[in-house]
Amino acid sequence: EVQLVESGGGSVQAGGSLRLSCKASGIYWFEYCMAWFRQAPGNEREGVAYLESSGRTTYADSVKDRFTISKDNAENTLYLQMDSLKSEDTATYFCAADRWVCAGNSMRHWGKGTLVTISS
Repeated sequence: EVQLVESGGGSVQAGGSLRLSCKASGIYWFEYCMAWFRQAPGNEREGVAYLESSGRTTYADSVKDRFTISKDNAENTLYLQMDSLKSEDTATYFCAADRWVCAGNSMRHWGKGTLVTISS
């Protein structure tokens, strides 16, 4: 059974940094696409960053050059380093996983989310 548990959310001022973690179990890292999504109140859930099984990374334009997705295979953990945070980054952030493909909002496995609040 795949389980994803996010942590690291909190409240920071604009311009600050946060690092989100997603502890994963039940997956083979080299077979899975891993991703971070976010959903702000009243908005649809959007993909923020993807880490394909090949190691390729993709970012939403809104976070490019500010966010970095990475993983630690030994710790079974996915990370999202968020720098130069803006008020519009305020959202609940979700970790997601799917075998082989990055399927966007149709990804098969999801965590419960962690809240990030940015104050201006």
